[in-house]
Amino acid sequence: MQFTRLTPEQKRQFDDEGYLIVRNALSSEEVAALTAAGDALIGSSTSENRQPHPSGLYDSFRNCIAMDPTFLMLLQHPRTFPLIVELFGPNIHLITSHLIYKLPSPPGTASDTALLGWHRDIAGTVHDLGHARIPRMEMKCAFYLTDMMQPSTGVTLFAPGSNHLKEPLQIPSGQSRPDGAVEPQLRAGDAVFFENRTFHAASVNLSGATAKMVMMGYGFRWLMPLDYTEQPSHVVERVDDIGKQLLNGLRDPEGRFIPGGNNAPLREWCRQHSITYTAYDY
Repeated sequence: MQFTRLTPEQKRQFDDEGYLIVRNALSSEEVAALTAAGDALIGSSTSENRQPHPSGLYDSFRNCIAMDPTFLMLLQHPRTFPLIVELFGPNIHLITSHLIYKLPSPPGTASDTALLGWHRDIAGTVHDLGHARIPRMEMKCAFYLTDMMQPSTGVTLFAPGSNHLKEPLQIPSGQSRPDGAVEPQLRAGDAVFFENRTFHAASVNLSGATAKMVMMGYGFRWLMPLDYTEQPSHVVERVDDIGKQLLNGLRDPEGRFIPGGNNAPLREWCRQHSITYTAYDY
């Protein structure tokens, strides 16, 4: 796996604002391959792992890496995964792989509509721990497969700095977005990182075309995956030892499961590249 160094400014932005844009994370060839795989899945009659939205404006597949091997290219992508390790350290695994297609909204839909509403990820933690006690424990890397250079094209909206909030997000009366909300301008191939505490929402899609993306989520290994309990063998067999750690598929020479406390493959990779993880200062 190639190494990409996280810059001090990238670390500052992610720590301070809760999100980070990585331009040109994917090549045009990678975008084309992922789009073809996504179009085939969405256009199929497959119900396994499918998660459509009741509105009919949103179709998706959970654990998409098990649905088509093309998506495995994102698991350890050299333009993004090294940055994730530098931010979160070596004791991580894959939480989710989520193919999302946002269909165009009906004509007349208000441009400030937010599909799914403003929320933090791993929503159960809010109910169990309260907003003030939620740690930074998971991050998404959203790969965009279509251009979203204009407003209201289905891009994910962010509330910068909301990762530090100790209470629910406040939206002024008469507004649909918090003050200072960011609507990124993205091209196909760009990626966006954001952590679980960062409030975000999906913008309405008034572009007339389907907005397409894949969200890869990573978290500490003590956090249970969101869309799988055990990956199929045909997925695990396609990746190296670091990939197997990420998919909870490490086995010893006799085929026995290696407990989650063993994170040697990624730890050794960090040592080779002089990556020293320091716990995030809350």
